[in-house]
Amino acid sequence: MNQMINTISLTGDWELDIQRLLEQYNKPHTYEHSVRVANEAKRIAKRFELDEAAAAIAGYLHDISAIIPNDQRIQVAEQMQIEVLQEERIFPMIIHQKLSKRIANDIFKVENETILDAIGFHTTLRKNATPLDMVLFVADKIEWDQSGTPSYITEIKEALELSLEHASFAYISFLWEQKESLKVIHPWLRDAYFDLKENLGVE
Repeated sequence: MNQMINTISLTGDWELDIQRLLEQYNKPHTYEHSVRVANEAKRIAKRFELDEAAAAIAGYLHDISAIIPNDQRIQVAEQMQIEVLQEERIFPMIIHQKLSKRIANDIFKVENETILDAIGFHTTLRKNATPLDMVLFVADKIEWDQSGTPSYITEIKEALELSLEHASFAYISFLWEQKESLKVIHPWLRDAYFDLKENLGVE
């Protein structure tokens, strides 16, 4: 990580800075995805009268830990003294949200805790999620990083017409309905599911 810090010269242009870093690690797909998520997050934030700049920064940096190979993420997290849950050991991809949060803070010098938390919970969400948590969570699911169109896209966009909570719950419900086939159910995702279910009065 120290070597990484020494090789990065920040310009203050978020898009340019992530482009330089991600291309250095041969991650152009992650760069393209991150720009789409940043733009979608900004659009959603504007719609709900939230901080558009904060939403964009969170979007740009949410997957910045793609520079760390999946098979090295647990080891790197431990070196950074990041708590590693059992579910993350089983399915290391999930811990990328925690690693991205740390990189955003350590390398990109983001100090705004609301932005850092949104990055750190963007895959699983959490109980008592903030509006920015949900903005990034939903934007990331709308502008997903796989090919084709996600099967949940209609539901999440329709739910977004109601609220950020409805949109977030639409995606988590999609996962919950197939939870038996998932590799793991992260405890933060479980907490978010029951929290939103109660808050929205869903039976």
